[in-house]
Amino acid sequence: MTTTDLGHPRNVRVEREAGGGKPPLALAPLIALSLGYFLVMLDVTVVNVALPDIRVSLGARAAALQWIVDGYSTVFAGLLLLGGTLADRIGHRGTFLAGLAVFTLASLACGSAGSAGALVAGRLAQGAGAALLVPASLGLLRATYPDRAVRARAVAVWGAVASVAFGAGPVVGGLLVSGSGAGWRSVFWVNLPVAALAVALTLRHIPPAAAHAGHRASQADPLGQALGVVGLVALAAGLNEAGPRGWASPPVLCAFGVGVAALAAFAAVERALEARASAGGRRAPLLPPSLFRARSFAATAAVGLLISLGYYGMLFLVTLYFQQERGFSALATGLALLPSVCMGLIAAPLFGRVAARTGPYVPMAAGLVLGTLGFLGWLAAGPDTPYPVLLFALAATGLGQTTTALAATAAIVDAAPASGAGIASAVFNVSRQIGSAVGVALFGTFVTASAGFNAGLRLSACVAAGAFATGAVLAVATRRTAAAPHAAAR
Repeated sequence: MTTTDLGHPRNVRVEREAGGGKPPLALAPLIALSLGYFLVMLDVTVVNVALPDIRVSLGARAAALQWIVDGYSTVFAGLLLLGGTLADRIGHRGTFLAGLAVFTLASLACGSAGSAGALVAGRLAQGAGAALLVPASLGLLRATYPDRAVRARAVAVWGAVASVAFGAGPVVGGLLVSGSGAGWRSVFWVNLPVAALAVALTLRHIPPAAAHAGHRASQADPLGQALGVVGLVALAAGLNEAGPRGWASPPVLCAFGVGVAALAAFAAVERALEARASAGGRRAPLLPPSLFRARSFAATAAVGLLISLGYYGMLFLVTLYFQQERGFSALATGLALLPSVCMGLIAAPLFGRVAARTGPYVPMAAGLVLGTLGFLGWLAAGPDTPYPVLLFALAATGLGQTTTALAATAAIVDAAPASGAGIASAVFNVSRQIGSAVGVALFGTFVTASAGFNAGLRLSACVAAGAFATGAVLAVATRRTAAAPHAAAR
């Protein structure tokens, strides 16, 4: 791989490993792509600690506060498929820059909001920007780093930055709210300089042809797009509302009914369009069903759902455990969670080294086994459990989840066709978003229905361990399937 493959040669800084035998890793494009994902993940958690100030400042009611948090992830999940197909059709670089622009303008609108409704609208727009830039970011990673070993290292850095952003969100939010004159508005305004840097680096170091559309000859799929958006938004909204309202409440059942019906119709439309396209039709499906015939793709998407269900569902409960059961403040809770949520700093170099030699499925299986053991460590949690006793559970689940997420991301990028990298990464991210929403809603129900909080926490820990163990079985089986053709060839 030459320097010109990685960006403009006069501007790209190249880092070589100590041995000098490994291909170079261009840093500038990677920083640009990582900053975009950093913003997306930071805004998942940074706003949580600002909610009390937002309630007082804007007079926001409980429903508005919930949508300030959940509206972002709902729109993000609902528009991911559309963002992925747009990236594949019009180009990943242009879609990435458009996503950054939407996200930046939405952050400005959030920081300037004069009412709760305006803030909710801004958060929804942030979710739309995130849905554009995340699939395009992975498509650009694939195009910018075509060498598999180099790409594994790039994915490790990209994912580690996102992990740190997610984990640092509560701490950063607490510092901004309490230490800046702008109060809660600063958690949105902090996005502006980061986004500006990402745009500048993208324009300078990622050429327009880095990842170009592969479906220009085919027509769009407007019916599939509409059904996909309606189905995913309705399903995500139902899951977000299931915790506070109850699974059997009419709004939740209505949302689930609309979501299931729309997604069933979406599947039928996509199958019909793919059949017509194979017979010479010009209209291509938004999501080709043939993607799921590749076992590696389907299994990795399932792993993405399982790890998000287990980890983020438990993270939700563990946050409540420290605050409600142990009496920690929001800032102290954020610091207590750091051994789990910042494990990307350890997972990234480990994954990069191992995956370059073994491929993604060995670290994926190892991360899932470690996470399984970590969740079982939460069975020791109680109202007076010393914090050091919980460190293994925190560190093992964080390291296991992050390692698995990095490996699954690399596996999805490897399994996707070059012309469908955007939609493939969108499917993976949809599975993770749905898994997270299911985990939070399901584990919240366990706590509500159990004899006490700790009983619900232990039940949830067992379910999370089961989800990770199931993922480990899938990872091992997929690795054996992938290794069989190579063994036969030898």
